[in-house]
Amino acid sequence: MAQWLRFQHQGTSGLGQLNGDHISVYSGNLFQGPKPTGETLKLADVTIDIPCTPSKMVAMVDNFHALVTKLEHAVPAEPLYFLKGNNSFLAANQIIRTPKSYSGKVVYEGELGIVIGKHCHEADEAQAAQAIFGYTCINDVTAIEILNREPGYAQWTRSKSFNTFGVFGPYITTEIDPSKLTIKTILNEQERQNYPVSDMIFPPAKLVSLISQDVPLEPGDIIACGTSVGVGSMKPGSSVSIIIEGVGRLDNRFE
Repeated sequence: MAQWLRFQHQGTSGLGQLNGDHISVYSGNLFQGPKPTGETLKLADVTIDIPCTPSKMVAMVDNFHALVTKLEHAVPAEPLYFLKGNNSFLAANQIIRTPKSYSGKVVYEGELGIVIGKHCHEADEAQAAQAIFGYTCINDVTAIEILNREPGYAQWTRSKSFNTFGVFGPYITTEIDPSKLTIKTILNEQERQNYPVSDMIFPPAKLVSLISQDVPLEPGDIIACGTSVGVGSMKPGSSVSIIIEGVGRLDNRFE
């Protein structure tokens, strides 16, 4: 298992691997065999950046049995997804902000993120599994009152693509079995979500394979696997954490 991150230090961007409270610095491209430089930095001395720069974030709807059951939706026969705007990406420890144009409720959604490591198009499940580089934590923030405001058209992309609404990181963790993971969301020190990845309708390799039939996936692209029960709104001044033990802890403030 390795935990990769990108960071800012003394005005420059860097790539590294987490080792306790230190970072082993690497040079090169994360997805093309980066090389260790021999340099180490203290984690406390850097500003954590988003761990990769996706060309797109593909985000799932209705991908957990528990939520589909609660909402009384049919179990989907194929992945239901939308794209989050690249402008929305936000790193750990940064501030999620309410857009000026919107005064309604803003909700958190704690999710597992799949990070693609190589070009993947029209892949079968075995090829899709090989294309998965690792996993990260996601907070798929939503301006929930926009989503179904128009009876004739659900506004998934608009409600979820405001600046700061695509939160992910702080690390990409490799060589783990996602089926054993549990996702927790903590809002102001109260647990609001706690659900197993094993409840997923389309598990990671199947999901990557099916999406790749439609959309070519590139290194650094992220698939947000969808959320389960326990989604709720955040009040300004709230702290919110997405915790996936073995993957990472994504902490942010909401204003």
